[in-house]
Amino acid sequence: MTDPTLLRKEIRKEVSGIVPLDEIERADIRRALDWIDSGAPLARTEKPATPNPHLVSYFVVMDGDHILLVDHINAELWLPTGGHVDPDEHPQTTVTREAQEELALEAEFVFDTPLFITVTDTVGKTAGHTDISLWYVLRGDRTKDYDFDQTEFETVRWFHRDHAPTTRTEPNLTRFMAKLATAAQ
Repeated sequence: MTDPTLLRKEIRKEVSGIVPLDEIERADIRRALDWIDSGAPLARTEKPATPNPHLVSYFVVMDGDHILLVDHINAELWLPTGGHVDPDEHPQTTVTREAQEELALEAEFVFDTPLFITVTDTVGKTAGHTDISLWYVLRGDRTKDYDFDQTEFETVRWFHRDHAPTTRTEPNLTRFMAKLATAAQ
């Protein structure tokens, strides 16, 4: 079992190490750090939203100039893949677990730490709570057919980064793509 105090410190270090893209991300980092420092539970313990907020790990699968997005059934949006951080789980471990569960993908991280953070009010069938999401980047392969979780996703699709959807999508995707473009240089 993971020491909860040590885990909280590790998560705080991940969040504080994110270099903000803009004032929105700077505010999200401050909000997340205040939440972590409050001692509140970080992981979801009961579906769909207890406690509120809770920690999510997104992972954007990339192959060159393309990203893989999923048409998420509950959110009713095109999203990066990801999932809720379990109690006593590091967010990077969540990525490894969810990549296997959702895409049968072995996680190969492009960056050792999350690239981006968002604090977002959810929409869709489970609307009404707040996700604090750490965004990681994984390597993928556009030539591969991913065995995706059809109970969670309508479909999965590769998009050129210049043609990623801007409607019916994760509201911070455009900002993430801008940050990814600068990080890849």
